[in-house]
Amino acid sequence: MTVEFIRELSGQAIRTLLLAAGPALLVSLAVGLVISFFQAITQIQEFTLTFVPKIVAVFLCLFILLPWISSVLISFTKNLIENIPVYVR
Repeated sequence: MTVEFIRELSGQAIRTLLLAAGPALLVSLAVGLVISFFQAITQIQEFTLTFVPKIVAVFLCLFILLPWISSVLISFTKNLIENIPVYVR
């Protein structure tokens, strides 16, 4: 294994990680910002107000995008397993 090969493989792994986790993290960020603006406008200082909407939004995002996320993870794993003979050399 060469340095370029390991770099490419780790790049694919990080890309897959970002594709799998990115949508849920972005939804959580967006909902958090909306709730923070709402709290700033209404001057509500309740710290637990952000948790329930974030949990519901992330759950809905994962529920909707789970087929796509699983296909991304399965294709990465399939590619990894199919190329084991190349990795051993």
